Amino acid sequence: MAKSKIELLALLRELDDPERLVRPLHYVRAATGLKFGGVVRRLEADLGASCESERDTQDSREYGRVHVPANATVCETRIVVCVSKFGSLAEVCADNPGAFLGTDEAHEEGALDLGDLATVERALADLGYVSVPEELLESDYEGPSALEHLARRPTWWTRFFGLW
Repeated sequence: MAKSKIELLALLRELDDPERLVRPLHYVRAATGLKFGGVVRRLEADLGASCESERDTQDSREYGRVHVPANATVCETRIVVCVSKFGSLAEVCADNPGAFLGTDEAHEEGALDLGDLATVERALADLGYVSVPEELLESDYEGPSALEHLARRPTWWTRFFGLW
């Protein structure tokens, strides 16, 4: 079941430990990799296409990305799933993060089919990920961690997916 904006913000604040800016206290790289591999396999099975992936992203709070090819989607726009090293957070984007102001705008502009989005969101939920809308991640960061040295305008995306 999708979480409300209030619930998602509460989760982001709960995961925000100013002493752990790069990865959470109990981060296990191998376990994160196995879980991420499950996402890749599930999306490939559900969407019937081979998906490219980037793993273990260097100097980033993001663990990796899955790229669902455009030819596997109704609107022929690729879907990108970003997975954080923090709390099984994930973000789903049409084309690329920042290409649209979120999945609502991508859908309104004809770049994202709601059925494709539901398939991706269901796979993430089934595998224990919490999908956080890009619109929320791009909102101003309001937490205790010092992020000003990372971005002129820190966002929740900066905190949980950005470079360090």
